[in-house]
Amino acid sequence: MTEVEAKKPQESLQDRLAQVIELLHRHKLVEDLTHRQEGQHQDRVENLVHRQNLVELQRKLDDVHPADIAHILEALPLDDRLTVWQLVKAERDGDILLEVSDAVRETLIADMDDHEILAAAKDMDADELADLAPELPRDVVHELMETLDAQQRERVRSALSYEEDQVGALMDFEMVTIREDVSLEVVLRYLRRLKELPGHTDKLFVVDYDGVLKGVLPIKRLLVNDPEKQVGEVMADDPVSFHPDEDGYDAAQAFERYDLISAPVVDKNGKLIGRLTIDEMVDLIREESESEVLNMAGLREEEDIFASVWKSVRNRWAWLAINLVTAFLASRVIGLFEGSIEKLVALAALMPIVAGIGGNSGNQTITMIVRAMALDQVSTGNTKRLLRKELGVSLINGILWGGVIGAVAYALYGSWSLGVVMTTAMTLNLLLAALMGVLIPMTLARLGRDPAMGASVMITAMTDSGGFFIFLGLASIFLM
Repeated sequence: MTEVEAKKPQESLQDRLAQVIELLHRHKLVEDLTHRQEGQHQDRVENLVHRQNLVELQRKLDDVHPADIAHILEALPLDDRLTVWQLVKAERDGDILLEVSDAVRETLIADMDDHEILAAAKDMDADELADLAPELPRDVVHELMETLDAQQRERVRSALSYEEDQVGALMDFEMVTIREDVSLEVVLRYLRRLKELPGHTDKLFVVDYDGVLKGVLPIKRLLVNDPEKQVGEVMADDPVSFHPDEDGYDAAQAFERYDLISAPVVDKNGKLIGRLTIDEMVDLIREESESEVLNMAGLREEEDIFASVWKSVRNRWAWLAINLVTAFLASRVIGLFEGSIEKLVALAALMPIVAGIGGNSGNQTITMIVRAMALDQVSTGNTKRLLRKELGVSLINGILWGGVIGAVAYALYGSWSLGVVMTTAMTLNLLLAALMGVLIPMTLARLGRDPAMGASVMITAMTDSGGFFIFLGLASIFLM
């Protein structure tokens, strides 16, 4: 490496994205200009300029990590995305397909023919093929399976037999196994003969002749102990392990709890069949977090931000329809008190405050409950206590902030009774928000649904309708 290269600062991901966008813009601009020119050399000039810009863009992409290219592709409109995708070297296609989001991967695969897909997948490991297989054309998957040896084919089928969020679908099969009756020196010589170690290898797996897991040998123990010692003397015989049918998110929590980098996966007989690694767990946690955010907003699936209008409409219409119904119900609640609003116009100005604060408080409660449920901190034994706690928080907040807005209402309209009604309505609506914030996710979970699914939409509907009814009802009783 030259001195100039050594001093060159590393470009940020946003810098690379900006450079790609600039090159694409320059390419389009020059292309438009050459199209407007007339003359016998127009085609030659256009072709030269076209190639010059694309070569520069391709050179830029060659220096970018596959994960960064995936980010760039996700941030580009469809036409630009496909232009960049065509410039990526074929041998990098597989790595990039594994990095992009599901929605973007669909657009990239749709732009590839069967031969290109097979070429991209030929060097993938079994677990990677299993990740990609559900999104590939069936005939391509069949042809791809025919190119695998018997062991790889069986591994792919095994991974595909599990649900996508189970440990069996997340594990990989690249690992180093050793026997417990050999010396550490023998193990070291064995490792030196390998071309490379599988990624995230922080421990070796100790198995017997039947493949049953006996323990693990952390690399740090291998390096610091006497080479004459046997593996059985220094190995850990009680490692954290997982079964293939366990929930992947539970495994991710265990990785965080025990600071794991890798962990063995064993079948019901204790036989080692694979391993989990921290990179899969980080990806799973990120996907779970993104899914939770989407579900709370009522989105049915991950959406490509540059997807077609109609595809986005299909993804969003369901909960918007539900929201429309709930908004209509809220409007009918207001309609019940038209006479009260006509007599006291101040009610129209104040009632959105009650509903808005209730919605915010309900969203806070529901976010805390969904998080607690995801971390398995909520059980039947502590539900009542949790509910009492949230109601207590809402009661204090209602009295405090209801008192503030009540004082403001008195100052604006000179009516102490209006201030009292405002304070009482806000307190009652916050209590309703707390109750619904606990019950909605728990009810969804009991019905076998994602506790976050549409939670934000539902809590807002409850606090809007409830807030209007409580405030206008109290006003009709005590102010009319």
